[in-house]
Amino acid sequence: MDTNHREKNLCEPKQNAKDIVSLVDDLLNRAVKCGASDVHFEPRSTQLDVRFRLDGVLNTVEKLPRSLSDNVVARLKVLGGLLTYRNDIPQEGRIETKMGQNNQVMDQRLAIFPTIHGQRAVVRLFYNNTELMELEQLGFSERTYSALKNIAAQNQGVLLLTGPAGSGKSTTLAALLRHILRVLPGRSVVTLEDPVEIRIEEATQVQITPHGQMTFPTALRSLLRQDPQVLMIGEIRDAETARIAVEAGLTGHLLMSTMHSGSPAGALLRLLEMGIEPYQVTSSISAVLNQRLIRRLCTKCRQQVAKTGSFTAQGCDDCFNTGYKGRVLMAEMVQLESQLRKAILAKADMDELDAILKDKGHTTMLADGQRLVHEGVTTEEELNKVCGIVSDNS
Repeated sequence: MDTNHREKNLCEPKQNAKDIVSLVDDLLNRAVKCGASDVHFEPRSTQLDVRFRLDGVLNTVEKLPRSLSDNVVARLKVLGGLLTYRNDIPQEGRIETKMGQNNQVMDQRLAIFPTIHGQRAVVRLFYNNTELMELEQLGFSERTYSALKNIAAQNQGVLLLTGPAGSGKSTTLAALLRHILRVLPGRSVVTLEDPVEIRIEEATQVQITPHGQMTFPTALRSLLRQDPQVLMIGEIRDAETARIAVEAGLTGHLLMSTMHSGSPAGALLRLLEMGIEPYQVTSSISAVLNQRLIRRLCTKCRQQVAKTGSFTAQGCDDCFNTGYKGRVLMAEMVQLESQLRKAILAKADMDELDAILKDKGHTTMLADGQRLVHEGVTTEEELNKVCGIVSDNS
């Protein structure tokens, strides 16, 4: 792909910005117009790079003079309600959405971080995406979709979601909660999040304030006395939260949360490393869902290879000459059964757990991605990139 051609076509820059206020507004509006998930303001020794993350890939769209860097970041701080006079500490804030954005943007989060060349700023955009509201819209394989519906119908247990930041975990959890509220009306559903990213009607959502007195463990302990039936924790970050979550899953609560791990087996072992007893892990964890987002081929310009039947990315004006437009979910799911439970109780290591899953014919992330390649949704090259596989042709 020609990166320079990509940048020129991405959205023409505003040439006559009168001041810093209109310049920053213009950049954020262009990001929304292009459907960017993040806007990066990255200071360099001679310039300020402005980059949009589109379909998971960063693209440089502006190179501003170095002299504008401090003023641009100062304007972002004003929009985010941050301290403009503190340039030596990380800061996080929220930028109010504007009516002119046609309700496309649900929320805008700002993060500032000092570097050797000045302050780096990232604005994360959250959209009102009505196409990804329900569980059946997310694109899971039929087997995984069916398993998730069965877990959602249970009265207790813990479902863990793993994957890197930006892999759609929050979207999946929100869709699961909406499914429960629709299919099982009358259930008490409560969420603990930092921050609340997606609003869910009929669910009680609680925002945990960073560095405040109401931490995840404190709020979770108190909530368990409020008679919730379904609990969602934004992320299990420490041993104390993990212990309370496991106990909740053992005592008549259906609990869902996320955890940083590269694989389902890795998530199970991380719980053990946090001090959770093996018998508690085997008794409480219902399943671990590991997911990623992969770029979707542009349907207007993709071309089929006659010899293999697969599709290749070409590029057109509709996809900004990348060959891809939008992203699609791929996932692997592990449900705890007798053999896996015995291995955990015996404190098996990662290799042993992976061997058991392989013997049982577990559908790996790579295998689910191959399904999408065969369906013409994405390419082998894109799959290798997401899964961290170096192609023999590279």
